[in-house]
Amino acid sequence: LPITKQAEILKVSRSSVYYLPRPVSSADLEIMQRLDRLHLEYPFAGSRMLRGLLALQGCKIGRRHVKTLMRRMGIEALYRRPRTTKPEPSHKIYPYLLRGIEITRPNQVWAMDITYIPMAHGFVYLAVVLDWATRRVLSWRLSITMEAAFCVGTLEDALARHGRPEIFNTDQGSQFTGAAFTSLLASYGIAISMDGKGAWRDNVFVERLWRSVKYEEV
Repeated sequence: LPITKQAEILKVSRSSVYYLPRPVSSADLEIMQRLDRLHLEYPFAGSRMLRGLLALQGCKIGRRHVKTLMRRMGIEALYRRPRTTKPEPSHKIYPYLLRGIEITRPNQVWAMDITYIPMAHGFVYLAVVLDWATRRVLSWRLSITMEAAFCVGTLEDALARHGRPEIFNTDQGSQFTGAAFTSLLASYGIAISMDGKGAWRDNVFVERLWRSVKYEEV
């Protein structure tokens, strides 16, 4: 079918079919790489502090530009607050189960999180499932979008290859609170834990795992 007819059937604008996203500039990619390293060292730093740290490195940039790049990278300052993630209102939020628990053995607790990987022209998203006790990466996948499907696929792969944990911990992102993700965990009899108040640092070690090695891969 001609593109005009395809657009008509799908009820989308014909102009959007021809639209090509603007690539990230090389200058912004360099700044994003610096921001990523600084976020690793100072996870509590917001846009104002990061702008100051960049200035000390000789990189002059406005605070609004820093905020825009942080939003594009999916990073934000980590600090104690009631909620750090805004899930879909209709999704169920599960309680935090790890407070006071000593995690000492494999398959006791798994954790999952998403980050981005800078590329030569743009970036992709990385999802990883990690065993909390051993810090072993059980499964990972890349995607150009943050849709829930690639998170579910990563979880399915980890379960198929490594059995199942007693508890699975995530943040309250919509990818993890959706029915497709939580129903899969429930079907295996896995207790679902989600970060809440007082648990803001739980997935920092996941971030440090991949952020410490990804520049060697890029």
